Amino acid sequence: MPEVLIGGRLVGDSHPCFVVAEIGINHNGDVDIARKLIDLAADAGCDAVKFQKRTIDVVYSPEELAVPREHPFGTTNGDLKRHLEFGFDDYAQIDIFSKERGILWFASPWDEGSVDFLESFRPPCYKVASASLTDDNLLRHVRSKGRPVILSTGMSTMAEVEHAVEVLGSDDLVLLHAVSMYPAEDADLNLLAIRTLKERFLRVPVGYSGHERGVHPSIAALVLGACVVERHITLDFAMFGSDQPASLQPEGLKRLVRDIRAVESAMGDGKKTLHPKEIPIKKKLRRVAQAV
Repeated sequence: MPEVLIGGRLVGDSHPCFVVAEIGINHNGDVDIARKLIDLAADAGCDAVKFQKRTIDVVYSPEELAVPREHPFGTTNGDLKRHLEFGFDDYAQIDIFSKERGILWFASPWDEGSVDFLESFRPPCYKVASASLTDDNLLRHVRSKGRPVILSTGMSTMAEVEHAVEVLGSDDLVLLHAVSMYPAEDADLNLLAIRTLKERFLRVPVGYSGHERGVHPSIAALVLGACVVERHITLDFAMFGSDQPASLQPEGLKRLVRDIRAVESAMGDGKKTLHPKEIPIKKKLRRVAQAV
């Protein structure tokens, strides 16, 4: 079975589900909020937290940045994008705090400069966002760092996913089924695509990046074979930000990790056997023994 080593943890079908709490930009540009979210993820038992990193003037055009937009941090789209972006000192604090809490951290770089920025922190892997799946130059630059890559496949055709895998190569790669709606409705999640990806990419572990409300689809994804589950997290749905409604609040995240571990335990090894604990029940209830 395919497996990938990420920060000392083996990720694949024969290993415990790798649970990623996506902080993204739900920190609203405040390192203290980021610390609280890292605390939440660590306390819930997640394996990693994930952020997003952009070079604003590269990812967005001057026209996009100048668009009027009222928000708590200014009056233009550019004011918002710049406020949400953490710099080196911010990530240095995140790096120290995550290590203190014993949780991995990594990020989705949206441009080559952001890859170089993140590389200074020696991340355990890189995440490629669904929006970047067709950016061949970014994919090659990410791969040039020699680290594992997690690739989300939202808003993509199978042909586009196949091309991205061809560019990245299948070694040290994890694919995540995703549907890029925030939040996504249950009827739109197409969870059976997890099996489709597993059948198409036999050498690549497959997981799930969910943007739905609640935890039940993520548990279903686990049962369908997802070896990674990634969910956005927030301190409160009511906080400012477009990703907040598609995120899990503290109790939801704790329930997700608890249920993932419980379902993993319940899955067993798939062999049909007589459990030792069944023997006395069998003796008590079965009236006719099978003829040999």
